[in-house]
Amino acid sequence: MHVPTAKPVYVLNGPNLNMLGLREPSIYGHETLADVEARVHRHAEKLGLRVEFRQTNYEGELVTWIQEARDKACGILLNAGALTHTSVAVLDALNAAELPAIEVHLSNVFRREAFRHQSYVSLAAVGVICGFGPASYTLALDGLASILAGKTAGTKASA
Repeated sequence: MHVPTAKPVYVLNGPNLNMLGLREPSIYGHETLADVEARVHRHAEKLGLRVEFRQTNYEGELVTWIQEARDKACGILLNAGALTHTSVAVLDALNAAELPAIEVHLSNVFRREAFRHQSYVSLAAVGVICGFGPASYTLALDGLASILAGKTAGTKASA
């Protein structure tokens, strides 16, 4: 599928993702965030998409980027890290952005601690990809490309 868009996809990463490759490699793997970014850029190019890839350890900065995406992006892939489970501010920003957003996690959060099973991000996301390591990002790009091409509904409506 080749889906050229005028605006990039914002690929946003939250707290501690800058520690990929060092932090708990038994859970998150050995690839660094730079490795994941390179993988995302390669895959996006195959899909005809451009990406803006960012990481922050600060909730307010993540909220600002989501707000910016409303006018400057065609969609959002978000790995909010621990903010997934705690941030109503991120949820509110995603709802205000009015863009298709896909929640991404490297690990399968449902095989981990119970507090990780709750996601505020999911309440605004059109889909969730988790448990496939760095491939979670490319799978999410495929899903977003399908939505942008009109082949998937990509709505927030309940089933």
